[in-house]
Amino acid sequence: MDIQKRNINDEIITEMSQILFVAADETRLKILVSLLDGEKCVSDLEEDSGASQSLVSHQLQVLKKAKLVSFRKDGNRVFYSLDDEHIHELIKVAYDHVIEGKE
Repeated sequence: MDIQKRNINDEIITEMSQILFVAADETRLKILVSLLDGEKCVSDLEEDSGASQSLVSHQLQVLKKAKLVSFRKDGNRVFYSLDDEHIHELIKVAYDHVIEGKE
């Protein structure tokens, strides 16, 4: 789908800004990158991000509120994953942009 300026109103700009703002935090971005491999529990995300359990849990709440991650419960454990393919693409585009700038 092509994005055309005429289709982007102030409400959409606000929502896009919120998504990019939430993803811009380094710890949250590390969590999102970790979830590119598939669903993970908090302890996996702690290890991958190098952040404490409380910080990871807090950041997951922020990411859930922004609809960047989703979760499922399996008994006492909670598993997190990227909310949908759009989030995967957002991370991939940012990565590609950074890598192309280094070539």
